[in-house]
Amino acid sequence: MPGKIFLSTAYLPPIEYFARISEADEVIIEREENYLKQSYRNRCYILSARGLQLLTVPVYLGSFHKTHIRDIRIDYSKRWQQVHLRALTSSYNSSPYFLYYFEIIERIINVNHNFLLDLNTDLLTAFLKILKRDINKVTCTSRYRPAEGKEGDFRYTIHPKKHSSWSGKEYFQVFSYIHGFVPGLSIADLVFNMGPDSAGYF
Repeated sequence: MPGKIFLSTAYLPPIEYFARISEADEVIIEREENYLKQSYRNRCYILSARGLQLLTVPVYLGSFHKTHIRDIRIDYSKRWQQVHLRALTSSYNSSPYFLYYFEIIERIINVNHNFLLDLNTDLLTAFLKILKRDINKVTCTSRYRPAEGKEGDFRYTIHPKKHSSWSGKEYFQVFSYIHGFVPGLSIADLVFNMGPDSAGYF
């Protein structure tokens, strides 16, 4: 779908997220909304030998008021970086392109960003480069506009608990011999398994 689209920020976003970016002429990431729990904003899904695995970035939340997504701080008392990097290694170290791309993700995760938005933005930029997409067409909102169900607004429709109308093609996955093809995973799954061919997936 050409034109302008709106997306939430997302941690190691799902493949659909990048499919929407690939179809758009202009991409606007929401930074003025209130933080939404249990969404892709601070979580992603990867595929391990045991099946679907959730990775969540712990964040600090105000107890008595809503917090803008741009002000959400990461909680480093949980040692989540080690957990995530270990999980990615365990799940994908036998994938064809793990060695080519893991260090990029590892370096960004280990930066110790104060804010979730900054972590997500750095990861998004890295994957756009890997996928050979134009990073200059991606900007952020300067004010919040309520969702009205308009075409091209995916801020609240790309969500782990909502059914998506988008249907991606199957691709090689390391553990497909155990689980079959599993859709809806992080872009990391596609890149580790397909490498340079990921750019032509969309």
